[in-house]
Amino acid sequence: MSIFSDNIRILRGKQNLSQQKVSDALLITRVRYAKYEDGTSEPPIEILIRISKYFRVSIDLLVSVDIRKYPLEEMLKLPDNRILLPIMVDESGNNRIEIIPQKASMGYLNGYTDPCYIESLQNISLPFLTNGKYRAFPADGDSMPPFKDGTFIVGKYLENLSDLKSNKTYVFVTLNEGITYKRFQNFNENSLSVKADNDFYEPYDIFLTDIVEVWEFACSINTKEFDADEFSGQNVKEMFLELQRGINNLNIKLSEK
Repeated sequence: MSIFSDNIRILRGKQNLSQQKVSDALLITRVRYAKYEDGTSEPPIEILIRISKYFRVSIDLLVSVDIRKYPLEEMLKLPDNRILLPIMVDESGNNRIEIIPQKASMGYLNGYTDPCYIESLQNISLPFLTNGKYRAFPADGDSMPPFKDGTFIVGKYLENLSDLKSNKTYVFVTLNEGITYKRFQNFNENSLSVKADNDFYEPYDIFLTDIVEVWEFACSINTKEFDADEFSGQNVKEMFLELQRGINNLNIKLSEK
């Protein structure tokens, strides 16, 4: 038997449904459905889609994940019949927050739908974060001061892009860049505009088709302390602006030669 045949048999059993009732809902004969459950036949794509919609479980989970290991009531249902795996809680009932390792953009892109990968991640609980699914992503580079390398941005999963708010910060998981933390500006026809808080970097657009996930800023976890004089005299933004002005003046002088 295959993972798929085991899964549909388990799903039907959990709901105390007969094969006849399921096959009637799928508009096929009971004999044909029984062959899917015993693994002697595989459904064509149109029937596979019906089965996915009927049990409200995504196709990729049906054919690749042993759902006996993951209670369905602990999975977050998302639009388009997708599931964010898994929503787990600690002994106090607090949401476990998975921590994505530093320099793991591509690893996360390859594993964000794989429950085994997600379960392998270290996790923490923050009792003050409730009502949603949270995950911690590493900050990288100098584009979003005062967050340094080694800082983790804890984001709350955003189900709909229409909920993006101008001038709020988000972790964008995209096919091209992997994990990036930026401030949302506005929607365009086929993309959305984002910018860094460090004005040295130009705003840019992210194509909507490249977006895999969006996580709204909830809190940050610093793993390195600030230097004693780090904010003395001028703030971080002013320092970056001064550096940018110097570079611009240098470019002008070079162009005049």
